[in-house]
Amino acid sequence: MARLKHKTAIITGASGGIGLEFCRELATLGADLVMISIDDEPLKRAADEIARVYDVRTFPLTIDLCRPEAPAEIDLFLRERQLVPYILINNAGIFSFDYLTEIPERKINAFIDLHVRSVTMLSRHFAGIMRDEEEGYILNMSSMSCWMPMPGLAMYSATKAYIRAFTRALHYEMRDSGVRILAACPGGIATDLFGLPANLKRLALRLGAIARPETFVHRAVRRLLNGKMQYINGLTNRLAILLIGMLPTAARMQVKRRLLDRNIRKP
Repeated sequence: MARLKHKTAIITGASGGIGLEFCRELATLGADLVMISIDDEPLKRAADEIARVYDVRTFPLTIDLCRPEAPAEIDLFLRERQLVPYILINNAGIFSFDYLTEIPERKINAFIDLHVRSVTMLSRHFAGIMRDEEEGYILNMSSMSCWMPMPGLAMYSATKAYIRAFTRALHYEMRDSGVRILAACPGGIATDLFGLPANLKRLALRLGAIARPETFVHRAVRRLLNGKMQYINGLTNRLAILLIGMLPTAARMQVKRRLLDRNIRKP
């Protein structure tokens, strides 16, 4: 508990899923939490519960990170409360499995705004503050799909690939300043992001195809605090990156025809 006592952690996408698990994990280490989400009521309930259970301060902030003004509004929120950022977890994200031509333009913009612009601007701003303080940690959530440009995942995998490349470069830029930056690249996690039915989620957990969010988050935070640059959970996922990277075009087209064409309305 002593390690992060009275330190401030900022977590985006904090009202549920992996983001909420990051909040719980950091609260067990004593951190005060600035919890950010677009979902107002779930966010406030989660903040109240964590403050009560873990005896830490929580500061819920309901904001749409797709808005260009969001980083400045977050900064003002912290300065008004005299909070100095020590950890930033850029976790907020969206998912889509569809033909690119069928994704509404507003959702394409959301992918870019949330996975690219928001992650970039928040990392840039808070890395600068942490550099001046000569300490701090940033974790940006990429995905194992960043190595997998598969049919149906054009926007998701491309923007997650940006996050990984951006984060690794920033890690090197900030390393001498005492700021540690990690790209987390999970495989499947048992949250609601991918829309799996509960029975399939339980089966995938038993088979080891997906991981429990609390397990992933616990290990990701430990690697962040130990100054690592990248975290991919599980040997199976690391091997899968190599194998999927070698898939020929014919195999990728089978993914399209068996998964995309059969389950999604053809354009």
